[in-house]
Amino acid sequence: MTIKVVYYLNQFFAQKGGEEMAHIPMEVAEGPVGVGAQVNTMLKDKAEITHTIICGDSYFNENESLCCHGLQEILAQLKPDLVVAGPAFNAGRYGMACGTVAKVAHEMGITTISGMYPENPGYELFRQYAYMVETGNSAASMRKAVPAMVNLINRFIDTEGEMGSPEEAGYMARGIRVNFFAQKRGSERAVDLLINKLAGSEYTTEYPMPVFDRVEPQPPVEMLSTAKFALVTSGGVVPKGNPDHIESSSASKYGEYSIQGLECLTEDTHETAHGGYDPVACNNNPNRVLPVDVLRDMEREGVIGSLHDMFYTTVGNGTAVAKAKEYGAEIAMKLQKAGVTAAIFTST
Repeated sequence: MTIKVVYYLNQFFAQKGGEEMAHIPMEVAEGPVGVGAQVNTMLKDKAEITHTIICGDSYFNENESLCCHGLQEILAQLKPDLVVAGPAFNAGRYGMACGTVAKVAHEMGITTISGMYPENPGYELFRQYAYMVETGNSAASMRKAVPAMVNLINRFIDTEGEMGSPEEAGYMARGIRVNFFAQKRGSERAVDLLINKLAGSEYTTEYPMPVFDRVEPQPPVEMLSTAKFALVTSGGVVPKGNPDHIESSSASKYGEYSIQGLECLTEDTHETAHGGYDPVACNNNPNRVLPVDVLRDMEREGVIGSLHDMFYTTVGNGTAVAKAKEYGAEIAMKLQKAGVTAAIFTST
């Protein structure tokens, strides 16, 4: 029996183009496209990719409701047995799109298989709607990601959708608790775990705890009146027109802009690129997110020594933790080289 598969790809992996084509709306192509052709070949006669849904990453994330409605119509018409999306690696917007596709398919009773890097926001937000294999950070891991996804598709076919546990099937945890009868009761299993831990033997907890990033606080600024301050924000404040095209969500970059000689920001000079909050207040008065006006007052009054000539900005919504750490490390090095004493971080 050959099952019917519909594949979802973004503009890049559908070979439409790079970031310059991220605006293209949703379309449907017959048969496999791009990486889908390789997956289709590997599945041999067990499954057939009959159609491929293609959409630009920016278009999907900026028109989510419209795209969800379009997906519902397409899937209702094509009636696939399975949806495959990605792999999205650590591409934030692509991961969010693949996750949304999985959610729409799940609501229609259709299983989705995908692949993502564990820090992709699409995994954290949509993992309960799909079976996702772990991939590397970038498309450099495509050679490992595709066979892993094909193995999971084969398991879906062979087990008629009864995938089993993440450990058995090879997908990442979905955060779903499943009741089952264990051979030993809980107290016995807990004692066994403790004995193995005390003995230094291998053991696996039944309730993994979250791992939080601990950041050591820096010493306080002793002399504000001689200190040089910088402004850094995840509120997306950019010069009017967003010259570097920082994305409204899942930002792939940060901006570095001059405020030398500016007494304040105005609606004519700056705006926000952030897509995760109502931008009206910020666009009317960008100082509410990036308080250049207040820092200039404090500079004149001698409360602080000076305000750094540059500010740094990106958007926080949907941006992968790994990317945020990368931006933070680069910005910190630039501030240190510029002799900045302390930075003020503003959010939304």
